Amino acid sequence: MNIHNLRVFFAVIITVFFSCVSVFASQTDERIESSAQKSYVFKTYLQDDSVKVQSKDGVVTLVGTVDEESHKSLAQETVASLPGVKSVDNQLELKGDQPPENSDRWLSMKVKGALLFNRYVSAVKTQVFVNDGIVTLKGEADNQAQKDLTGEYAKDVEGIKDVKNEMTLAKIEPKTQESLSDKVDDASITAQVKMAFLSHHSTSAFKTGVDTNNGVVTLSGDVSTGAGKDMATKVANDVNGVKNVVNNMNVVNVLLKN
Repeated sequence: MNIHNLRVFFAVIITVFFSCVSVFASQTDERIESSAQKSYVFKTYLQDDSVKVQSKDGVVTLVGTVDEESHKSLAQETVASLPGVKSVDNQLELKGDQPPENSDRWLSMKVKGALLFNRYVSAVKTQVFVNDGIVTLKGEADNQAQKDLTGEYAKDVEGIKDVKNEMTLAKIEPKTQESLSDKVDDASITAQVKMAFLSHHSTSAFKTGVDTNNGVVTLSGDVSTGAGKDMATKVANDVNGVKNVVNNMNVVNVLLKN
């Protein structure tokens, strides 16, 4: 093979190689966009929002509008957890006027958000009213345990001064529904766990790594107390779709660390 033919041969090889790379990248981008739209988070929490996912070589751009500030973070966390995603540029905009931070309306949204991801409470059946930082819960709970848990989660939201739990109990306890564990994708679970941590005063300051594989959540990072580590496990375990929680967080004495 002479030098000319050799050059032609290598040119063909290089062209074929980059063509394959381009096709693979395109297929990855299509899979990312499709997986995001089919995810539990997008179909459940963001179904009334207008969120478009655009992926180019694994770099994802989110465009459109959402009803609440928390939905921006929820969409970003979900997409960021999908395989093949390198980074996320969140350009989502809020629809309408948003309540001032720490206002009663803002706190009401925070409480509703805290209840939203918990499989053991009913965010749909729970009515949340906030006046001067004091929450009043109304609606119907399936049982006393659910009523108590709803009150605990509401009280743990940062900025809430007190909770008046006026929820009534259902006359007939409903049958146990089919578990969502096999229906919620890993990216949605990771996003829900991260958002659940942010919504609770007891876990909001944690810098917790969250990884999900087939519904099993692994937590990493540092925490100042054993009680804090236990709380992180509880909050994560209560999230929709979680099968099990492996807590690898390190209990670090803050004073010694400094």
